[in-house]
Amino acid sequence: MKFEVKNRLKPCALISAVIIVIALVMSMMGMGMNLGIDFTGGTLMTYNMGSTFTTADVTAALEACGITDAQIAATGEGNTQVQIRIKDVENTDDLRTELEAKLAVNYPEIEYVDITRVGAVVGSELISNAIKSLTLAAVLMLVYIAFRFDLYSGIAAIIGLIHDVAIMLSFVVILRSFIRVETTFIAALLTIVGYSINNTIIIFDRIRENAHKTGVRQLPREQIVNLSVKESLPRTLNTTITTLLTIVTLYVLGVDSIKQFALPLIIGIIAGTYSANLINGYVWALLMDKRGKKAKA
Repeated sequence: MKFEVKNRLKPCALISAVIIVIALVMSMMGMGMNLGIDFTGGTLMTYNMGSTFTTADVTAALEACGITDAQIAATGEGNTQVQIRIKDVENTDDLRTELEAKLAVNYPEIEYVDITRVGAVVGSELISNAIKSLTLAAVLMLVYIAFRFDLYSGIAAIIGLIHDVAIMLSFVVILRSFIRVETTFIAALLTIVGYSINNTIIIFDRIRENAHKTGVRQLPREQIVNLSVKESLPRTLNTTITTLLTIVTLYVLGVDSIKQFALPLIIGIIAGTYSANLINGYVWALLMDKRGKKAKA
């Protein structure tokens, strides 16, 4: 089946801008990211269950007490202790009494160990380290791509990278009912950075090859990008679909913590494929054409 690849930079940029604006408006209205306990702080409750236990039983007991957002971890010798991390509540004594009664139904030997208030230090450190990592990665990518291809390719790649991160963050706001920002979200964000730049480099490598081919190099840069995207599309789609099949399976079959990692990853992969094929190359062509016009002037 024959198909034509055309420059749709303006409508694609408009769609992305609308998504980002919607997220910004929601954030200004107080409906920003659904931050998890790692970023907001909370209360840490520790119990000795008296035997091995299942997190499903603890989750059910918490939900019966009206707590739907909690982090549960098995600790201690033989994993017989449970650590429950929840957001701050008005009366921890009432919650403790009710929760112990619910858990005692299945675990009659349950014993209270400790309850403490924990801050959001871990989340703050993660955000700081993530920003530093993204900044360093962007600078190094710009240097590498500018050296391997040209400066405008590097600039276009960084614009695409910023676009993908912005779209991912925007959907985290828009889908706040389904996505809770926890420590795994930082891992998903950094994963998308690598995936996105890989797709972009593949397209730019094909653009460079075509720009030196006889019969192609005299074409306008926009048409060279069209040809390069078309030639790379089968490989890009095969890679993206294969990756998405795995991540979607994790999302469907995984536990809640896995889903909180998988859904942002799915959004980021789609955004990275979208920008690599429909935005980045045409940004490069636009920048190069402007440079040519200035040189002629």
